[in-house]
Amino acid sequence: MSAIPSASSLHIVIAGAGPAAQSLVRRLAGGSDSRQRAFHGTITVLSNRDECPDALLELAELPQVSIRFGQAASFIDSDAKIVTTVDGMEFSYDQLVIATGSAPTLPPVAGSESGLSYSTIDDAANIGEAVKEVTRIVGRRPLGILVGNGPAAGQAEAVLRARGVRPVRTTLRPTAVVPSTAAPGGLLPASGILFEDGSSMKGDLVVLAEERTARNDLAESAGLTTAPDGGIAVGRDLATSVPGIWAIGDAASCDGLRLGLLLSAESSAMLCASGLLLGAGKEDQQALIAA
Repeated sequence: MSAIPSASSLHIVIAGAGPAAQSLVRRLAGGSDSRQRAFHGTITVLSNRDECPDALLELAELPQVSIRFGQAASFIDSDAKIVTTVDGMEFSYDQLVIATGSAPTLPPVAGSESGLSYSTIDDAANIGEAVKEVTRIVGRRPLGILVGNGPAAGQAEAVLRARGVRPVRTTLRPTAVVPSTAAPGGLLPASGILFEDGSSMKGDLVVLAEERTARNDLAESAGLTTAPDGGIAVGRDLATSVPGIWAIGDAASCDGLRLGLLLSAESSAMLCASGLLLGAGKEDQQALIAA
């Protein structure tokens, strides 16, 4: 009979390396709060990207953390508790966290990189900073062009109004986003959009809040329950339908809404970390009772 892992020997594998995954690693292994240091196990992060951004390199320096770049998780054997990557590498786990995020449903609009985007609640902070700069440059209440139809667009509109922007919303998808001419060198976000018939809309900033699809291939390989919107179904504690597997960030769905629209990456990580540590604590107690 194998030993029951405790909080000090627990090995956690995180599939994905985006903001939610990074927040979870910091919450478990990198915090200064003594309550966060209750976890003394090890963490393996499987990143689908070959590049090594500074944020991930900083986390990789933590003694408990191993980050595998360019090793996207592709299959989960939930019975054996093994994750297989696209290159055939296998990683065993005591607890698995899926943080693979979401992808745009439609191809990107031409020039969209010059505008602002809203896909999760974390984007509100970036939009707020951009609004401050636009307001300073134009010297009045900005006019915002909002593109989208759905929960994300509704949240984006509320964010813009709360920050003093007068939003004009369109559900018709543009063919191009037009850069701003209010400041040289691309210092401000795009300010207009162009439609296929040649018509256009112009304001002081553009926000794209189009629908996204959760990446749930891993969930299907493990037999996890998915929600009607396609995300990995989780409870209020972010646990999936299979014990020992959790889902955070925009890959998950709770109460019929993408988790990224309900919780910030930091809040999601805090809730998941609590569940992971609580679960390890219960296993410790069970081991003591069995002994």
